[in-house]
Amino acid sequence: MTDFMFQQLINGEWVEAANGGTWALTNPATEDVIQHIAFGGAADAEAALEAAARAFPAWAGKTPYQRADVLMKAATWILERAEEMAAITTEECGKPLSESLAEWRSAANYLIWNAEECKRAYGRVIPARLPGRRIQVIQQPMGVVGTITAWNFPVYNVVRCWAAALAAGCTVVGRPSEYTPRSAMMLAQALHESGIPAGVLNCINGDPAAIAQVMMKDARLRKISFTGSTRVGRLLMDGASQTIKKLSLELGGNAPVIIFPDVNVAEVARLSVIWKYRNSGQVCVAPQRFYVHNRIADEFTEHAAAASRALKLGNGLAKGTDAGPLINAVQRDRVEALVAEAVAAGAEALTGGSRPDDLPRGYFYSPTVLTGLSDSMRISREEIFGPVMPIIRFEDTEEVLSAANATPYGLAAFVQTNTMNTAIRMYEGLEFGMICVNDWLPATPEAPFGGVKQSGLGRECGIEGLEEYMESKTVFLGGVTT
Repeated sequence: MTDFMFQQLINGEWVEAANGGTWALTNPATEDVIQHIAFGGAADAEAALEAAARAFPAWAGKTPYQRADVLMKAATWILERAEEMAAITTEECGKPLSESLAEWRSAANYLIWNAEECKRAYGRVIPARLPGRRIQVIQQPMGVVGTITAWNFPVYNVVRCWAAALAAGCTVVGRPSEYTPRSAMMLAQALHESGIPAGVLNCINGDPAAIAQVMMKDARLRKISFTGSTRVGRLLMDGASQTIKKLSLELGGNAPVIIFPDVNVAEVARLSVIWKYRNSGQVCVAPQRFYVHNRIADEFTEHAAAASRALKLGNGLAKGTDAGPLINAVQRDRVEALVAEAVAAGAEALTGGSRPDDLPRGYFYSPTVLTGLSDSMRISREEIFGPVMPIIRFEDTEEVLSAANATPYGLAAFVQTNTMNTAIRMYEGLEFGMICVNDWLPATPEAPFGGVKQSGLGRECGIEGLEEYMESKTVFLGGVTT
């Protein structure tokens, strides 16, 4: 059994909050308090930022091979303890154990990929117009980076930005969600135990507004990577103007799923249910609005409703659990209100539509299939972030494309078809940053992740994600004689 350090990591030391504050960390499946964990504020953020600023020159001066060695060791550390850590992640966020285990194993992949890719941040040589001139572009680490991440993927949301920033040569001040801080603390411990120098990575937990203000006002912090709501993203954009700080924003989504009649309906319905209810629908790229062609709508709906009824709802640590609770009472109540409004306006819940009677404790909501929706309903326009599958019929290709795009969000979209021309028309016409055609997972270390419109700015992952943490410097050499 590993001795995990559930404290803040500041300047290489495990510490409690400067003000002695704590947060009652709660298991969303039982509503029991797991433990009281450090919960600080501005003083902790200032100490972490000071440590990161001091550590930056030496870390930036290391070769990519030296930085990569730390990340590779951390990946190994994680893989050796993945099952232990997965149980802790499930306890604090509620998702089934299998999902938490997959998240920790993928974290190792993100560390490994960035460890390898940072060795290939080559820059380039530009042919000059004059014989005595040379022009080159070099890539250099940006500086201190702040990360503010969400609770729904407490490992993945953190590792994708930490791995890229550290590989690029930046130092980090990371603030995870207060609902799932231990997952980030375990990731910090993996890097700490793998030899990352003091101050290079700092993990703090505390008041989000106070910490964000420290990050915004200090010019030494050059960038913030944020995962969360569009509302908070707007606030960060306003605050970033104080020091002209760079932002990467991964915000809300409202992903359409367009299902054409040339598919295996039963198989697509089965996969739709699996991916819709992953993490109880609390996924920014979750398939949300299911547009199903009239010719197969009845068959698809029947299969989807039956599969939804068959899901086993319960504690994520219990064997056989398919779907866990929502993260807290506020989130559960919001989903409940969205469904109730839709039903009152004429929608029909074919299954679910309420809290489960056999789970009186915990923030559970039954997997729900809705039909008879209209575009004017709030549940059609807003991100649900819960276990609800709205099914909408369509007939015309251009009309469904227009309906899919009629949202301020533009993160992910899904298409199911076996016709190449249809696939091309859809992925070229959909106004989203990531399109899955006959696929359900728009996330992998080697490909850029991010949205358009009000779903965010910038990209995580892939070479684009690594470059987000580097500055391009152009060097002009004159008077060269040969």
